[in-house]
Amino acid sequence: MELLVGIRRITPAAIHPIPGGVEAELRGDAVLSLLDAAFHGAGRVEILGGDLDRRPMDVAGIEMRGASTLVTLLCAGEAARLN
Repeated sequence: MELLVGIRRITPAAIHPIPGGVEAELRGDAVLSLLDAAFHGAGRVEILGGDLDRRPMDVAGIEMRGASTLVTLLCAGEAARLN
């Protein structure tokens, strides 16, 4: 699974499903892109792949862990319709 943050595709260092969403471990610029999207309106956050494909996500938690950040993302609606 990957994250789509605005127009940028991000591959987390690790991603684990949780009830209603995922926990993703991010590093470097990936964290900044996600924070910009979540808190400054610089794009949507979606999941690419798996059972949650194309679902919009809300940032529910951020935990700094030294060189990486654990982000909890919860589903915020239905998947986008593709024609």
